[in-house]
Amino acid sequence: MRAPLRVKFVLPALTEATSPYFRPIKYSLFPPLGLATLAAYLRSDDEAVIHDEHVEAPDWPDPPSPRLRRASPPNMPDLVVIQVYITNARRAYRLADRYRALGVFVALGGLHVTSLPDEAAPHADAIFLGPGDQTFPQFLADFRAGHPARVYRSTTGRTLDRIPPIRRDLIDRRRYLVPNSIVVTRGCPQHCDFCYKDAFFDGGRSFYTQRVDEALAEIDRLPGRHLYFLDDHLLGDRRFGEALFEGMRGMGRLFQGAATVDSILRGDLIERAAAAGLRSLFVGFETLTPGNLASSNKRQNLGRDYAAVTERLHSLGIMINGSFVFGMDDDEEDVFRRTVDWAVDHGITTATFHIQTPYPGTRLFARTEAAGRILTRDWDLYDTRTVVYQPARLTPEALKTGYDWAYREFYRWSSIAQASLSHGSLKHQAKHFFYAAGWKKFEPLWDAVIRAKQLRAMTPVLESVLSKVTAKRPGADPATLAAARSPLA
Repeated sequence: MRAPLRVKFVLPALTEATSPYFRPIKYSLFPPLGLATLAAYLRSDDEAVIHDEHVEAPDWPDPPSPRLRRASPPNMPDLVVIQVYITNARRAYRLADRYRALGVFVALGGLHVTSLPDEAAPHADAIFLGPGDQTFPQFLADFRAGHPARVYRSTTGRTLDRIPPIRRDLIDRRRYLVPNSIVVTRGCPQHCDFCYKDAFFDGGRSFYTQRVDEALAEIDRLPGRHLYFLDDHLLGDRRFGEALFEGMRGMGRLFQGAATVDSILRGDLIERAAAAGLRSLFVGFETLTPGNLASSNKRQNLGRDYAAVTERLHSLGIMINGSFVFGMDDDEEDVFRRTVDWAVDHGITTATFHIQTPYPGTRLFARTEAAGRILTRDWDLYDTRTVVYQPARLTPEALKTGYDWAYREFYRWSSIAQASLSHGSLKHQAKHFFYAAGWKKFEPLWDAVIRAKQLRAMTPVLESVLSKVTAKRPGADPATLAAARSPLA
């Protein structure tokens, strides 16, 4: 029987985490669940560590001396697995090259590797294309047998049935604000042209769910009350969602997640989620211009009343983190002011603004490249904060300036106060104000807590802010709002 493996899983720091925009709290939210999921396939006698450069100091091996080249020094892992995103790709490749020079077997996987396998392959002994739930166990068997393949591609047979419990013992909970993060589905049923994930799931099922009983068992293992569903679309499968939320009723949980505009307006699944403890939702509004929605294939938003979405969520006491993209082809100089004014007027609690970014592997990238509008292939700049293509109706400088202005304007004290006053009760107004202000206005406090490794001490505060609030407005009947079919508000 082969000796136990020593495996190191690494998430290199994203470029954003080393830029002037760096907010330590933003990169101390969630542990790297993908790596912890892969670690669950190891044997019980294998040794494993997870190193997340966003919350720990870099731990790079020393460059090899000539006589040690390709001969692994003592205490080196047998296997290093590195998760690669577009803005940590350059750093991931450097780290991989250094380990390989020491004779360590290196495997690379993730969104960027799947998009550009020919770029990643020279830096790895094996690469993984697509989700690794099915391919990683086969790789481990091949690796132990001494004949690993160069490429492991996920296509058929994708499933979350009976996957082993995530190795949460490898996660230092003190370093994360939301250690109770969880994923119960994979992918998304929508196919937007700009979405990185669409290419990642190409060649097989693009959306599938865990067994409800296994999802509930994983939730039950998590301590405390608060959890965060990192799924791209928590409401993407109605039958699964109904069973999940029914099973969560009575657990006393407070949770956050993400969903689409149409899923919020359709049926009563959002009410079921609220009854189970949903208190905050990430919603991809993306743009207030219907032409942009059509051209990006985000048809699930077309013809939907965005105001009805905010009314329905607020009537259930659910805070909104609205996502908005600037620089789509129909955007002109007024897009920044129109978007911020709409978000403030409709009581959006927090907003995430993005500069449209054509990720390689997406239909948006192919279309933009064919038009000769790609300005750079420096992947470090593909951070949704930098203009990397030629906009249709804006200059790159105007797009960048407007993006920066939108963040400043939305998170001004006066804007936070104005948005909070859109709610119908004093308690709901206070909840909005303190959540938005706490997220953006108390950076020195967050930094101190992070340095002291005491983020878990903030969990009671987060749970208090997420406590149930209902502020139903006159005439805001959810059943009526669900049937809304008016144009974008």
